[in-house]
Amino acid sequence: MKKLKIADGIHMLTMNVEDILFEGMWELANGVTLNSYIVQGEKTAIIDGVIGWDGVPETLYKSLGEIGVDPQNIDYLIVNHMEPDHSGWISNFRKIKDDFTIVCTDKAAKMVSSFYNEDKIMIVKEGDTLDLGNGKVLSFHPVPNVHWPDTMYTYESSTKTLFSCDMFGAFGMMGDHVFDDELTSEEIDYFEAEGMRYFSNVMITFTTSVKKAIEKAKTLDVRTIAPGHGPVYRKNPQKIMDDYTRFCRYAEGAGKNEVTILWGSMYGMTAKAIERAESVLQREGIQYSKLQMPLESESEMVATVFRSAAVIVAAPTYEYKLFPPVAEALNEAGRKKITGKVAFRFGSYGWSGGAENELKEIIERNKMKWDFIDSVEFEGAPKEEDLKKVEAGVLELIKKMKEKVVE
Repeated sequence: MKKLKIADGIHMLTMNVEDILFEGMWELANGVTLNSYIVQGEKTAIIDGVIGWDGVPETLYKSLGEIGVDPQNIDYLIVNHMEPDHSGWISNFRKIKDDFTIVCTDKAAKMVSSFYNEDKIMIVKEGDTLDLGNGKVLSFHPVPNVHWPDTMYTYESSTKTLFSCDMFGAFGMMGDHVFDDELTSEEIDYFEAEGMRYFSNVMITFTTSVKKAIEKAKTLDVRTIAPGHGPVYRKNPQKIMDDYTRFCRYAEGAGKNEVTILWGSMYGMTAKAIERAESVLQREGIQYSKLQMPLESESEMVATVFRSAAVIVAAPTYEYKLFPPVAEALNEAGRKKITGKVAFRFGSYGWSGGAENELKEIIERNKMKWDFIDSVEFEGAPKEEDLKKVEAGVLELIKKMKEKVVE
């Protein structure tokens, strides 16, 4: 656990975690940080848990003692978000101190009770404040469905610090550099990529609510954004707000100037046409990613499709339907509400087609509103005339995707 001073009377506790599935399902190729915060006035509040505490009292006393905090003097636990990666330590803390109050929204209060059997709760609503003394005043600002219905911001007025929990977060572990003004150019690119993975895996289903949360953050006089995952933005908090605004656009069809090839091939027939598609993308100078399903993780698939301005779906007919691993990937993209992408599909069939019908059903059922160029299907191995049609389709895709590019 790393301990850092953010501002006068405010400390951050952070640790790196790897080899876990986030939310029990998302692969973390580069791990994730878990951040919590302590605000000291005359009274002391902990925001979003003591990260990394093993439940042993002596460990907690040692960790907090190093930043001048006695656990017995902790008066409030601020629960911005009830997900157990932020709140799971509450029951252990109750074993060593009984007279603290949990501060949260009304929706969080119900879960605090059901998860941890807690009843000493202060329910707060928009604009409510908590004066800790010595100039430290916290205000509370619900941002429901970012990404649970219970979520809120906590804002400290004297330092203008916004504790945003999952909002404005990113996957990826941190090294020696925790603050945005310390990050190297490589680390900035790294956390932008991990921010896109985080947004697409965790936030994208709730893009409408995220937009509202961005606007609410803009109404506060924010000098520092301190999220629950990823770097703290103390030099340029506008940067992460701008990133999240752009990510919302990616969710609705925009993307980087790149193409995702989402593909599968049973016996190499469809793969032959992919070679032609790749040659066209290379010739035209378009960056692309190839994701072979089911070999790619869902986490990587969702993130890559999300950030791309266009998608090529290359998959054969399988038992009168779309090749199942690709169909499942598209269903997941639909469930995450990745909408408005420009797309092109081609693939082989044997005795009968049918993939096209299921593709349309998936897109319509999930209300994805993808803009598809006419598909190309071929019996068995593609002939040169089929490959020419694939080439023409890719060229049309490149032309249409230009209006979608947002870097």
